[in-house]
Amino acid sequence: MAYTTLLFDLLDGIARVTINRPDKLNALNATVIAELDDAAARIEREGDIRAVLLTGAGSKAFVAGADIGEIGSQGAVEGQARALAGQRMMRRLERCGKPVVAAVNGFALGGGCELAMACHLRVASDTARFGQPEVKLGIGPGYGGTVRLPRLIGRGRALELLLTGAMIDAQEAWRIGLVNRVVAGGQLLEESERLLRAILENGPLAIKACLELVDAGLEMAVEDALRLEASYFGLLSATADMREGTRAFLGKRKAVFTGS
Repeated sequence: MAYTTLLFDLLDGIARVTINRPDKLNALNATVIAELDDAAARIEREGDIRAVLLTGAGSKAFVAGADIGEIGSQGAVEGQARALAGQRMMRRLERCGKPVVAAVNGFALGGGCELAMACHLRVASDTARFGQPEVKLGIGPGYGGTVRLPRLIGRGRALELLLTGAMIDAQEAWRIGLVNRVVAGGQLLEESERLLRAILENGPLAIKACLELVDAGLEMAVEDALRLEASYFGLLSATADMREGTRAFLGKRKAVFTGS
């Protein structure tokens, strides 16, 4: 797919995906969602992509929300279809098997906050703002806000943000666990990439296993999640990467992982 609303660049294993509608504060319309869905499939499919940095063009917004011009006249059937399309895209990104960091460079509201939450980690500039203001429009979240927000920050805090539609700054988002790090705006992309590079020094099969186990384990009884973890531990124990990692540790050298 030739993208009209995204920039997609790959350098040394990291795909940088930029939502490129700065004149609309990178709002999510149907085209953006379709192109992000295609990009997520490409990320999952292509072996030379090992990690993803997702951000928005310009300094004002990561994604300021859904495109209100599109949703303002929708009915029940169209609204449900729009929500399902956005949910599929974000779930595909969440389950791509490779670490995805959202570099949040401004407003992350509504669908923008939901997109950031679908990423595995979030690094925010000190000017970033977060919120789920859908109730102020007489509608609720449609792309997973009521699902991921309480899992990240707890039921009470999530309900306060969802029911008031309040916007919070980056430091408050960090305090309640919505973001992993807050950095100066000029260092956002550099710090986000540094985080990804640190992750990529580790075994790729182990990284993928951690992503899958956390995703699945949140929906399981503790005993079932523990059994699943043990099965992955066994499978990883049979890999060349595990042999290399343990030998490198004992030999006091840096491991060279091959993903096998």
